[in-house]
Amino acid sequence: MTVPPLDTLVPETPPLEALPLDALRRRSSTKWQSYPDDVIPMFVAETDFALAEPITAVLHAAIDAGDTGYTPPDPGLRATFAAYAARHWGWTVDPARVRSTGDVMMGVVELLRATIQPGDRVIIAPPVYPPFSMCIPEAGGVVEEVPLIDDGAGWSLDLAGIDAALAGGARAVLLCNPHNPTGTVHSRASLAALADLAHRHGAVVISDEIHAPLVHDGPFTPFLAASDTAAEVGYAVTSASKAYNLAGLKCALMITAADGPSAVLRGLWPEVEWRTGLFGALAGVAAFDEASDAWLAGLKTTLDRNRRLLAELLAEHLPLARYRVPDAGYLAWIDVSAYGWGDDPARRILTDAKVALHHGPLFGAQGIGHVRLNFGCSPDLLRTAIARIGALAAAS
Repeated sequence: MTVPPLDTLVPETPPLEALPLDALRRRSSTKWQSYPDDVIPMFVAETDFALAEPITAVLHAAIDAGDTGYTPPDPGLRATFAAYAARHWGWTVDPARVRSTGDVMMGVVELLRATIQPGDRVIIAPPVYPPFSMCIPEAGGVVEEVPLIDDGAGWSLDLAGIDAALAGGARAVLLCNPHNPTGTVHSRASLAALADLAHRHGAVVISDEIHAPLVHDGPFTPFLAASDTAAEVGYAVTSASKAYNLAGLKCALMITAADGPSAVLRGLWPEVEWRTGLFGALAGVAAFDEASDAWLAGLKTTLDRNRRLLAELLAEHLPLARYRVPDAGYLAWIDVSAYGWGDDPARRILTDAKVALHHGPLFGAQGIGHVRLNFGCSPDLLRTAIARIGALAAAS
């Protein structure tokens, strides 16, 4: 009998409660130290919740033991992630085909260096996470944009455009799955078709799957599990950092599912794995352990409510804004161009409404007139932020 993944079985659980604002403002992270206290920060991908108790416990134990040395060759990440992938997505991962590094973009850069030649073109699908356009040149590649298709109801990969770019000489596709900033969860059929294109043209696909634990609607298909061909052409890079708020601890996983990519992964310089932070590894093991599943379910309940609440708030305060409830994550992609706040409306919103949002144009030309908003917060803070922006719209 095939056992359905956990994410298709767990009913809604009680929501997580965000920490009080005064406690959050004592944090020393980018989100809370970039702006004065009169600004509501909703720009960077940090969330406002206490850590899962198993993570807190393992970090406290490490501090108490003075356990601050080098990360061991196998801190338990490989087997724990493999169990997590099977439990949540029905995906069989061979722990021997997993290596760690400092963060997802670090892993992407090293995999690109190992699979392309200097000057090779690498396809991205804007609007997309801004560091994609930075890490490709760092690896010696050249960015080639094939934007997502927006059909008015949702976004999808432009497979015909990707086919043309690969036929024209592009050697890799840097995929975001789920997609940041739209929250799109790519279908198994779309991923399998992408794999077929890459195989036909002798290219590789590197899939950033950092938002995968936070899929709300429908099943999540890891790229490597989309088809046998995807396993032959693909690499996945992921981390517990987005879902469990661990970005500062520096730990990500690079995963393969076939002999060819696994040989490339094994061939990376040992220093790539040495960059893994010990606290990141310890926290990652605790995050991916079954003991943290209840916390994750509570987080997803909160985020599910917030993504729907945001739609209601925008309809009330910013009726000209265009927003689609995301399939995954805690990031909202919002078109506010109708309000005439310029190509980069986040600037006006920060200055006049005192809400810090991410700058749409940084995600590509498709982001002109857009903002990205982080709703991984309390409902009350979300209400306050949208009411502030709504007041700006009313006064404009």
